[in-house]
Amino acid sequence: MKLTPSKWILLITLVISLTACGQQTEQQSQAENQPKAISESKPSAVTNEPQKQAEKPVEEPLNNDNQVAKTYIMNKVYNIVPAKDGTEKKVVLLTFDDGPKDEKMINRLIDTLDKHHAKAIFFVNGYRVKAHPELLKLIHDREQVIGNHSWDHINLKKESEASIKKQIEDVQKIVKDTVGESPKFFRPPFGLGNDTVRSIVKNNGMLFMTWSNGSLDWDSKNKNKPDAVIKNVLEQLHPGSNILMHELPWTVDASDELLTKLEDKGYSFVNPLAIDIGEDIQ
Repeated sequence: MKLTPSKWILLITLVISLTACGQQTEQQSQAENQPKAISESKPSAVTNEPQKQAEKPVEEPLNNDNQVAKTYIMNKVYNIVPAKDGTEKKVVLLTFDDGPKDEKMINRLIDTLDKHHAKAIFFVNGYRVKAHPELLKLIHDREQVIGNHSWDHINLKKESEASIKKQIEDVQKIVKDTVGESPKFFRPPFGLGNDTVRSIVKNNGMLFMTWSNGSLDWDSKNKNKPDAVIKNVLEQLHPGSNILMHELPWTVDASDELLTKLEDKGYSFVNPLAIDIGEDIQ
């Protein structure tokens, strides 16, 4: 059959239409088979369940005492000595008794300790803590170490066993109640103790200590004389010195120069938490 020109045009138009329709259908089919993008996934509202974020593991608080290696012990004359060979011997232990008394003095002392990267034991009396618990918190919050110095600062050698127990354990309790930790070190008032005192101290998990280097800052002849405090410490200085000082204005005034002179002589400062309280050799 012979096609006229008009019929040829109609036939060609039909073929082009059918080809275009087939291509569109194939593209739609490919699109449907493609995996959907993440952004097109169903919203959480469809399942009525909010998307959960990854939960962080709960970290247990660490006890500062357990983070410090026990590299020192205290010997029978209250010096701080290396627990094993190779540990630095030329060290001193800094201690301050009879507080907490005054916020400004405490902050000044700790500012000096921080300047020299030093830690000290602040031996506190219970009656002072009761009067000013915020000062105990200040010492603790500024990461210094708190020691037990009895409740009333009395001569424990003259007391009954029951009285000694109360003088010591009441301080343990008020310190624990105030800052959450009990003292690990005990210093008897006037350096006076006996077997009963030592036994009660040990039963409360503390190390009994007096000192091996006295600043004599408590002596009236040295009142308001920072230079005298420095002189007294340096005259008795030796490796392992356990230095007795007090929370007193002239001691605070002497502290920066004293620590500088100790460093100039090659001494460093023992972190009290590095002392193994279970390994004293008294």
